[in-house]
Amino acid sequence: MSKNIFSRFYCNRVCVVIGGLALILIMILFFDTYFFSSEKIPSLPDDPLYKDPQASVEDRVTDLMSYMTLDEKIGQMALVENKSVVVEDVRKYALGAILSGSGSNPEQNSFEGWRSMVQGFTSSSHESRLGIPILYGVDAIHGHGNVLGATLFPHAIGLGASGNESLVYELAEATGEELISTGVTWSYSPTLDMPEDVRWGRTYESFSDDPVLVGRLGAAYIQGVQVANEHGTSKVLATAKHFLGAGGMQWNTSSNKNFSIDQGATPVDETKLRNTYLLPFKDALDADVHTVMVGLNSWGETKLAAEHYLLTDLLKGELGFEGFVVSDWYGVYEIPGGEYRAAVTAIRAGVDMVMLPFDYKSFIGNVHRAVQQGEIPMERIDDAVRRILRVKFAMGLFDATSTPPLSDEDLFEHKTLARQAVRESLVLLKNSEGLLPLDRSASSTIRVTGSAANNVGIQAGAWTVAWQGVDGNWIPKATTILQGLQEVAGPNVTFEFSEDGTYEEGNPVIDVGIAVVGEKPYAEGWGDNPYPTLSEVDIRAIENLKKVCVRVIVILVTGRPLLISDAIDDWDTVVVTWLPGSEGAGVADVLYGVQPFTGSLPLPWPAHIGQLPVVGGKTKDGTPPLFPRYFGLR
Repeated sequence: MSKNIFSRFYCNRVCVVIGGLALILIMILFFDTYFFSSEKIPSLPDDPLYKDPQASVEDRVTDLMSYMTLDEKIGQMALVENKSVVVEDVRKYALGAILSGSGSNPEQNSFEGWRSMVQGFTSSSHESRLGIPILYGVDAIHGHGNVLGATLFPHAIGLGASGNESLVYELAEATGEELISTGVTWSYSPTLDMPEDVRWGRTYESFSDDPVLVGRLGAAYIQGVQVANEHGTSKVLATAKHFLGAGGMQWNTSSNKNFSIDQGATPVDETKLRNTYLLPFKDALDADVHTVMVGLNSWGETKLAAEHYLLTDLLKGELGFEGFVVSDWYGVYEIPGGEYRAAVTAIRAGVDMVMLPFDYKSFIGNVHRAVQQGEIPMERIDDAVRRILRVKFAMGLFDATSTPPLSDEDLFEHKTLARQAVRESLVLLKNSEGLLPLDRSASSTIRVTGSAANNVGIQAGAWTVAWQGVDGNWIPKATTILQGLQEVAGPNVTFEFSEDGTYEEGNPVIDVGIAVVGEKPYAEGWGDNPYPTLSEVDIRAIENLKKVCVRVIVILVTGRPLLISDAIDDWDTVVVTWLPGSEGAGVADVLYGVQPFTGSLPLPWPAHIGQLPVVGGKTKDGTPPLFPRYFGLR
């Protein structure tokens, strides 16, 4: 009996000790996670100055920051993907911005569906203690491409081929109107990279490899997209990216094991930094850009998000940039050392807003702890938040009124503009015997083949509905190149279409065939290609077409120059249409002479793989490219 009592007593003592240790551990964890959040909350007057639209931006920012807790400030530095955040948490954590990664669309993927989704997040931000509105961002790479029914403009490489800054301004303004109609206030464009190696899967996102042209068109885009919305007070925020040296990465240096050049290393070169990489960003700052996105590449061995010299000393100090610096997708956490150390390094280096894009709670906790431990100076937090709030006030987000949806007439005007952009982007590389323009007044039959002839997904490219794009014709209100040919040619011309170039046996050989061939959609690192050229399927289609047509026109639908030296001599006429977007009829307009060819190559077209990279128009092996930059027949 006494032994049993002793055993129970002993067991109870052990349980108490274990329970006590567990309680201490819980308290330590609670202390570490939550103690720093229990700061005194400043009281808010009934009519604070920051809510007065007549007050100056700087006075409003200063007033608002005086009421903010540390955690509310850190919340403003968080940019979170919409599928990973609870709508209520936008209010609870005073998050600064939400984004839709490409393909992160509402269940009803329409202008109305987007408007409803974005409004839910925006309303939650207005319900926070201080009512600080969020920025809502998307990758509007070639129009508001996530939305079914939106206008899909040519990708930047096509706009570079046009060389028309007025056109780029109008196109950007139209994109801004479609964005703001859905409540989206932030566009992650334009891209100011200058690709030297066309094996890079992001070549088409760039205007050119010429810093002068990139700067000119980039500035036009920024000014266009940031034009005040005529229906309200808010604007759309443009983003100059990717700072800095993206496009100059070396092959096989990527930090991502799945890629070859994307997220790779750009060699440190102060002269090239000043004379090439920096020039378009200077133009962007002159155009009053308010946000700059840090690249995922490295400057030498250092990830850009950790580069204090480039982000703080150069961009903010020497160039006087007063907007805010935002990181790219998961870019901060590419910095070695774990999430805590990476956040500390990036923020100290000059990153103001972190595209997390997921775990915002641990980010807020990590940064709070770093401030309390003196690893991030409070002055650095205040500087970042002041920059973010300054932009939000300048955009009119605190005073914005609701924006009515776009009318069908507005969308029609945008599609008309997109069709004109397609016309101006086409480049004529070869035209034997003056085959183009075609004659639409004479009765004729034309055979058409190729994977890209009747496929909007291919001609639109990536960043369309989904990150890597879509393959096929399920994008509404779009016109394929084949449909455009049928529309523009008129009743006198009959088109016989076969995707693989095989036609019924016994059909006579005819005069003209058109092969519309090119690349399947791809984005970022997944588009890195060691030998970019036509697919075997398209090569066979061209060969099949040559058997039943005397003369063949080859139309290249591509996001970059392709290696075609072995085949081009066998083609009578060659046209580059790049990635034209939703308005395929613009291609037919030029083929039939409705408008003449005016485009020119925005970057050199290499003759063979040994010429890569092409730096400043000069090939690696010193031999001439197949076509130099700015080549284009008229």
